[in-house]
Amino acid sequence: MHTFETTISSDGDKRVFGVSNAALHIATLRAKPRLLSKSMLKLYWCIAVACLNSCINGYDGSLMGSINSYRQYREYFGFDPDEGTPTTGVVYAIYTIGNIVGSFFAGPFTDFRGRRVGMAIGALWIIVGTIVQATCHNLGGFMAGRFLLGFGVATSATAGPAYVSEIAHPAYRGAMTGLYNVLWFGGGIPGTFIPWKTSFIDGTQSWRIPVWLQMVYSGLVLLLCFTIPESPRWLISCDRHEAAIRVLAEYHGEGDRNSPIVQLEYREMVEDISNVGADKRWWDYRELFDTRETRYRSMLVLFMALFGQWSGNGPVSYYYPQMLSGAGITSNSTRLLLQGLQNIVQFGGAIFGALITDRIGRRPQLLISTSIIVFIFAIITALNATNVVDGPDGEVIAKSGVTARAQIAMIFIFGFVYSAGWTPNQAMYPVECLRYESRAKGMGLSNFFVNIASFYNTFVTGIAFTRAGWKYYFLFIFWDTFEVLVIYFLFVETSKRTLEELTIIFQQRNPVQASLDKEEIFISGDDIVEVRSW
Repeated sequence: MHTFETTISSDGDKRVFGVSNAALHIATLRAKPRLLSKSMLKLYWCIAVACLNSCINGYDGSLMGSINSYRQYREYFGFDPDEGTPTTGVVYAIYTIGNIVGSFFAGPFTDFRGRRVGMAIGALWIIVGTIVQATCHNLGGFMAGRFLLGFGVATSATAGPAYVSEIAHPAYRGAMTGLYNVLWFGGGIPGTFIPWKTSFIDGTQSWRIPVWLQMVYSGLVLLLCFTIPESPRWLISCDRHEAAIRVLAEYHGEGDRNSPIVQLEYREMVEDISNVGADKRWWDYRELFDTRETRYRSMLVLFMALFGQWSGNGPVSYYYPQMLSGAGITSNSTRLLLQGLQNIVQFGGAIFGALITDRIGRRPQLLISTSIIVFIFAIITALNATNVVDGPDGEVIAKSGVTARAQIAMIFIFGFVYSAGWTPNQAMYPVECLRYESRAKGMGLSNFFVNIASFYNTFVTGIAFTRAGWKYYFLFIFWDTFEVLVIYFLFVETSKRTLEELTIIFQQRNPVQASLDKEEIFISGDDIVEVRSW
């Protein structure tokens, strides 16, 4: 860790702070940023526009789960109105395949002409895919639209979080970047309640209307992305230093280019970002694996992608329909309503997690939530073991309505805990782990593994439950315990540091310990007297 010392005579009592990054803390103390200043309000607009990319993903994620249960949708495409068929699985898979293919283009698209152009490219693909879906007259056309949609979402899911982390104020980066993935529910909640209302419409408009509305978020991204400034880090990488300083001054320094925070950020960016890096070579992915430092970073990105999907957020509700039936809830409309309410509970958990992430740190946030999830799974396993039985026709049924309601309650609790721990970090932590030159390609890699894991959840989980039944939950008790161990021993703490300072952390022999080291700031009155590392 770097150390420095400054002596300034001053009157007043001496105070001591244990901080992760003394330089950032001192700059923050001197600049005194305010959450409701003119610069901050303009910054919120930038982040809000970029977060619309997360709403796009959330809307689709909830939409397909809802309209797949429509009799109108299933009869139109020739699916069994009452049971799932392999064909419905292919409809889900084609979106994932489009996303996987798009992951290899997402990085170059995002680096090509900046983060804003990356967002625009992703939005264009999504709009085209939506039009194809909403106007189709056969299953082939619907699947083509799903593929194009998935292809575009891969770029949106790369450019959006990269932009938010790079434009966010360093003193509040955790909350600002954490809110990106939280806004998944900004799309997920309408994506549940809109189909709930349109399910009462006869004919194909019942599912075409919510599909058409998928263009709202992507259209807003396309219209608004050029009303916001380009990422200052991208500008530095293109040798446009004056433009970068103007952006930093306007959005982080209240218009003052000599602000301590602006000067600190600019100095660190110039030292850390190359204008001939791998981001200038669309085909070059070596930056993700060519040194020990970059391999460690990529390892954490991989873990985050897999853990975020395999912590049980899919399988935990596998018996949800049976639990609803056991609790006496048979109406499809009521089930859709409960799904919407569950999204609201998860939204609340995600907001809570985003607001506390800088206060408690990424590691404690993930460790505590995942540890609680282990206990929740143990309870869910016990409830299923005593309540889930095979019916006369091979159907899984719930014996007790009271126990079924307890299981539904546990699913709601799981949703809150998972969202509080994992939702803010799923987009934020990989972005923080990656260097600028490899950030866009690394987020594309993250998106690739997220979809591989999601593909497993979609197709393997059903088979596993058919063979093993509720005993399959035991796997997640052991897996989540494994996650806790990996997070504790390998995950680096990234909060309360600038993105560029994390390079120093990852270059250390023991990055985890280096990330946990603190510095002391001795202050007398309003002046910094001395800084020490410990």
